[in-house]
Amino acid sequence: MKVLSFKVPEGLERRLAAAARRRGGRKSTLVRQALERYLDESGEARRGSFLELAGDLAGCVTDAPADLSSNPRRLAGFGK
Repeated sequence: MKVLSFKVPEGLERRLAAAARRRGGRKSTLVRQALERYLDESGEARRGSFLELAGDLAGCVTDAPADLSSNPRRLAGFGK
């Protein structure tokens, strides 16, 4: 997960801290949820190339065997 740092007015930080306490969570979780909701509603997150939209998935399977797609023994029964 990437780390972002940004400044907010003191009043907004107090409101954020209070909301996080009420929910029993962290401020960062609340900010992430609000940002995701905003981007989903605005449609901004859906624009871009396939690489931009799925780039975080590239390389996410790190424990798979190196010969998974080429070893006939591993392909036995595939598609049945």
